[in-house]
Amino acid sequence: MPERFRIQRLSGLDLNPYLPELARLRIRVFRDFPYLYQGSAAYEESYLKTYAAAPDSVMVLVWDRERVVGASSGLPLEAEPPSVAEPFVARGDDPRRIFYYGESVLLPDYRGLGLGKRFFEEREAHVRALGRFETVCFCAVERPADHPRRPAGYAPLDAFWSRRGFIKHPELRASFWWRDLDEAAESPKPMVFWLKALV
Repeated sequence: MPERFRIQRLSGLDLNPYLPELARLRIRVFRDFPYLYQGSAAYEESYLKTYAAAPDSVMVLVWDRERVVGASSGLPLEAEPPSVAEPFVARGDDPRRIFYYGESVLLPDYRGLGLGKRFFEEREAHVRALGRFETVCFCAVERPADHPRRPAGYAPLDAFWSRRGFIKHPELRASFWWRDLDEAAESPKPMVFWLKALV
């Protein structure tokens, strides 16, 4: 990793000064496939306040000198809306023992430098230090193989996630609502969970 990069791990209220910059970064990155997200700064800052309000949250920032070029988030699953925990509750899991990885966003010019791996390492170190979680999880959107906006040569991150120790669980699903770039209104998007046991 180039020496000019700096990794910063923040939690809770320490996130507040960075919310506007994180909102802009998320909107830029999530416009790309597979999310195709038509976002707004106001919504993003409101969403990010969930992380600032959760004392045990984590946000890993990547700085290129004085500029934030990437971020990766997480918080206890019980701090998420009930709909996110519902698939786990339905199968008898205890949400209090599960830590949820939110999103990782990294500007295109900074990919392939090992920063994605670092995001997972930093978040897991945070979770292990908390000492009360048995599982970490995240969810990923599922787009059809013939989606009209799928770029030529697009490769999903499944192999990368598997190398990080995560297992895809197709039986654990949720729907998240957002507006795609070519949509007039929000619509539900199918999400599937990936899990990793810490014990």
